[in-house]
Order: sequence, then C-alpha cells, then structure tokens
Amino acid sequence: MFPDSTSHRGHFDLVGEGELGRAKFTLLRFNSHFCVGLQHKMLVFVGPHVDYTTASCRRSMAVSTLPQPRVFTDLRLSFISPSSPSPSADSSLHTAPFDWSPSVSAVATLTSDHSGKLVDFHFTSNDDGAGSNFRCYLQHTQVCKVGPASQFWMVEDSAPSLNPKAPYSEGFGVSFTSEEASNSLFAAVREWKSAGDVLANGLVDHSRDANRFDKKIESSSAKLYFHYYGQLLHQQNMLQDYVRTGTYYAAVLENFIDFQGRVVVDVGAGSGILSLFAAQAGAKHVYAVEASNMAEHARKLIAGNPALSSLITVIHGKVEEVELPEKADILISEPMGTLLVNERMLESYIISRDRFLKPTGKMFPSLGRIHLAPFSDEYLHVEIASKALFWQQPNYYGVDLTALYDTAFQGYFSQPVVDAFDPRLLVTPPITHTIDFTKIKEEEFYEISIPLNFTATMATRIHGLACWFDVLFNGSAVPRWLTTAPGAPTTHWYQLRCVLSQPLYVMAGQAITGTLNMVAHSAQSYTLNLTMSVKMWNGPGQGVMQTSSGKLDLKEPYYRMSQPQAYVWTQDQVQQMQQAQQPPQAQSSQPQNDTSTVQALPLAAWAGQRQHQMQLSTDIMGKLIGGFFCFCLMLLPVAGHESTIHTMWSWLRIMIDFWVFFWMRSIHKEVPLDGKYDDNYQLGIF
Repeated sequence: MFPDSTSHRGHFDLVGEGELGRAKFTLLRFNSHFCVGLQHKMLVFVGPHVDYTTASCRRSMAVSTLPQPRVFTDLRLSFISPSSPSPSADSSLHTAPFDWSPSVSAVATLTSDHSGKLVDFHFTSNDDGAGSNFRCYLQHTQVCKVGPASQFWMVEDSAPSLNPKAPYSEGFGVSFTSEEASNSLFAAVREWKSAGDVLANGLVDHSRDANRFDKKIESSSAKLYFHYYGQLLHQQNMLQDYVRTGTYYAAVLENFIDFQGRVVVDVGAGSGILSLFAAQAGAKHVYAVEASNMAEHARKLIAGNPALSSLITVIHGKVEEVELPEKADILISEPMGTLLVNERMLESYIISRDRFLKPTGKMFPSLGRIHLAPFSDEYLHVEIASKALFWQQPNYYGVDLTALYDTAFQGYFSQPVVDAFDPRLLVTPPITHTIDFTKIKEEEFYEISIPLNFTATMATRIHGLACWFDVLFNGSAVPRWLTTAPGAPTTHWYQLRCVLSQPLYVMAGQAITGTLNMVAHSAQSYTLNLTMSVKMWNGPGQGVMQTSSGKLDLKEPYYRMSQPQAYVWTQDQVQQMQQAQQPPQAQSSQPQNDTSTVQALPLAAWAGQRQHQMQLSTDIMGKLIGGFFCFCLMLLPVAGHESTIHTMWSWLRIMIDFWVFFWMRSIHKEVPLDGKYDDNYQLGIF
C-alpha cells in the first residue's frame, strides 16, 4: 500500500506508467522524489534519498551461518536512468521521468567480501561486447518481485558499490527465463540477508537496522572517533606512553598463568599490541576486535611477527555486532579515557563481557577507581578568567564586544583542564569512587553521581575539584595497578581539574560537601555538573552556606600542557606518605584479593625533588652573583684605590664558594626513602 499523503506531509502526482517484462508499474512524484509503484504493493524512492520502504524490506534478521556462494545464470538486466525533462509541463504528466537501457545478458553470484554480503552481476555490454561487473551489497539493496519472472532491484545511494558515491540511488530490472528461476534468486537473497557477514577474519552481523552503539552515539561523533584511532600517529602516541604500555606488558607477562592455553578477546585492539602481549604469554588464540581502519594496520603488524601471527585473528567490526566462534577465558582492553569514562568505551567493554566472556573468565583490567579532591590554584583561575578579557573591548574595530563577555567567561570555565599538576595544590585527602568492571551494568554508565565530602586541612581558597583514576589488573600471580595520580610518572591521560568560576573560602577543619554528577551524551562523552559548598559560621547556631557550581563538557577539555614536569616533595610530605603507606592489619590477607594496598612513593618523585632543589639553588645563586657583579661595575668608577676593588673580588669569591658547597651538599644528600623502592605506583596522595 502507498502511504497516505497526510502522514507524510505531501501528495502524489501521477507522472507515467511502464512495463518491466510482463509486470506493470506506476510512476509517481512525491514532493521532490520520484517513486515507483509496483503492482500497488511496493513503493521505492528513486530520488535523492531512499526515505521510505515497506516494513517487509526492512525487517531485522537474526545471525546465522553464512550459506555457500551460489551462481545464477540466464538473467537479463535493464538499467534505469533519468531522462531529460520535458519542455512542456503538461506533457510531463504523460512521459516517464526516466529511461530503460536495452537489456543485457548477465550472471549473478551470491558471495561476500570485506565490506559484507553482495550479489555480483557480470554482464556483457551490447555496444562493445566488453564484460562489466556491478556489485549490490545486500545491506544497502532492496529486491522487489514485480511479476512471475521479473524483479526490481534498488541500491541505496550510500552503498559501497556506488564508487564514487552517487547522490542518487541506482535502480535496475532483472528478467528471468522462468518463474522458478526468479523465485530461486529471490529466496537465496532473503536467506543471505538473514545470515551474518563474513569478513577476512571473523563474523559480523550487518543486517540489524541499528545496534546498541549506533542507537546511543551520533554517527558524526562515531565517524570522527574511528577516524582518529584509525591513524598510526595517534596509536604511536599511546604506544610511547611507556607507563601505560609497560604496565600492560607487565600485567600480562607476570600473570602468564592466566593466559596459557586460554582464549583471549582484545576489545578495541587498535594496533594489536595487547593481542601480541597475550600471545607472548601463551594464549591459545586471540581474537582482536577493532572497529576502525586500524584493523588493517594491526593485520600487517601481526603478520610481521610470524611466531605469533598464527595465534591471532583480527576482526574488523564493532564488538556490539561481531560474532565469535567460541567464548573467551580472558577479556583484555584499554577502554579508559580522560576521567576514566570519557569516550564511553567502557560501555563496549561491558557489552563484550556479557557477550563473549565465560562466567569464570577474567578481565584485564577488572576494576577502576576515580579519585577526587579539592584544589587551590590561584594562577590557574586567573589564567582562565583572563581569557575572557578579550570580550571586554568596547571598541574593537568600531564594534562593542562586551555583550558577549559573560557568555565567553562561562564558556572558558565550562572546559575541564587536562594537565599534570603539583599534588601540593590539593587541600584535602582524596575520596574514591570504585567501579567493578566484572559486576557493573552498561546502563549504570549513563549517569554517574559521586557525593563529595571533604575536610579542609588548611585555610585557603578552593578553586575546583581535581580528578584522576587508576585501574587494577587482578592477575592470579601479581596484581598490578596503573595509576594517573599527580606526582606519579605522567601518562597521556594526565589529570583533570574542574575549575569553578566562583572560588570558595575555607578554614582548616571545615567540611566541604557537594556532588559531581556525570551524564553521558551522544557525542561519546559526559556533561559534568559540579556543586561544592562550605558552611561559614557567623555565631552559635548560625551559619551561611556558600555554594559554587559549574557545568562542564568533558568532550571539550582545555589541554593546558603537553610535556610532563618534575614535582617537588618536601620532607614532611614524604614522611606523611610513608606513614600513610604503613600496611594496616587488614592488609595481611592474600595480595590478589586486596585492592586497596597503597604502594611506595615512586623514585621519580624523589628524583624530581632533588632536581628541583639543585635547579632552585643554581637560579638563586646565579641571580645573587649577577646582581653583585652589576653592583661592582657601578661602583668601579667611584672606587679610587686598589683595595676597594680587591675587597669586592673577595666577597664575590666567598659567594661562589658558598654556592658550590650548597650544590655539592644537594648532590650527596641522603635518599629519603631508606632505599626502598617499588615499581607499583601509589594509588593516592595522602
């Protein structure tokens, strides 16, 4: 049936009729689109877009085993093409808006390639006798029976077979020698549409209208996302994060007992580096699933390691739609983004757990934690606020910009700051929000609410909330943490700070409360709603609550720095760290079951302190010597005798000797950690 004109806000105009074999069809115009009515049972648009088809042509098919390729002979094809517009408006009602090409003999083959299932039509042109091929990918093709031995095929304008992609759909007719031959091809096409797509290394279901990923993520965001991770330079950036890559390597190889003889699925494999690690650890087989074009580079990289290549199968597709021949014992992935949850890949990680992992299987990583603490950074606050001063110009080339100042001011404070900051900026010990990847549901990532409750350790101004994360690889042999904490070796995730446009004033011992509410959106990120409050006491039983709030978009951060810095740890901070790191009695249990053990301060923190002290002493003494030298030059014309010059030179030598002594003392100063170092980094700061 045709759709009624009211529901589609348009009307149909009869523009002509025609025949295809023994079947009649009617040509209609619907708004700006041409339509083909086939025996009053089917409607197909031939205009710029395929906007409507009957439900029978868009049913969702279940995944099944792909049938064997089939060949159909004795076909004749006739292609449809737009005709020149009629010079008379009246005569256009009696003239078809397109022409049929002469029919040609063809052979159809049902098969598949890396883009999906298809029907490959091979035909010989009547003009020059040359052979030609036309491919119809089934997920972009509609097939309609218009007679006992006639069919009408429509290929959407987005199909990969239209190369270069045409702005219009492609339509053609297929005639058969018998009704039996027509029914045979029609049934075979339906059977193939209901089956999964075989790629070079796996099985993918393209027949669904939309999977869970496509339903919740904007297509434009997904396109940019997969394009970004499909480039080798971005993969190199992650591979050169040696804290990240080295921790994964250690977590896999140290826990080889978990991988030996096991089936592993690498979710979002990227370059395939984690798959290669798993194969090195003795995995029985690794399925590397990657949705971007990086899958092709992963195949090349894996093929370049012949000792491991036979153990790894690369599957180009989304984890939401691929099918694997067996369940996995181990799920490994690097799904973390800024603030752990950015890019929303953790949801795909959980979907993979539900689809592929055995009930007794392991996840690497298995647990993630978000750490949060208020911070004070006057310089950062002034830096962000000063960006909006541009919009306070009342005469910018004769234009008053001040009307947009408030909007620009709030816009700059809506950007989370991504950088590596000094942990001494924190004004309270951090709190922790834990996410257990083995138990959490996908829907729980849609909105995450973290209550805030701190106690200030000093009197200062609070400028916002600092955040970082760590993840646990809870292997059977050696549990290992990967942390992005401030003061620890810097990773490509850095840390994140939500800066409030209105700072809060606190005194030591005051309670700081609030909420960080994170709401997922379709651009593969989160909207952060931050509220922080401090109660100011005016007298007994009285108080005023000062509150500051902000709305930030995790999708649009302010990347403040690109190079890591060494940060200073004072001696009292080191002592506090050592006291905090004393294992309580409860930590005497097995290490693989203990997910709260605080490890020793990394050597990099002590090295940064020494480096900073020496640099500071050099700068101070250099400035003093330089100033004294300039002072001597100013007094030189006044000094009338040699003894004055000799006195000045003696003082200069004393200053140089003092600086050398101070510098040597810094070099030989004793290590403040009793020589006890641990390559597992600390989980927090206090």
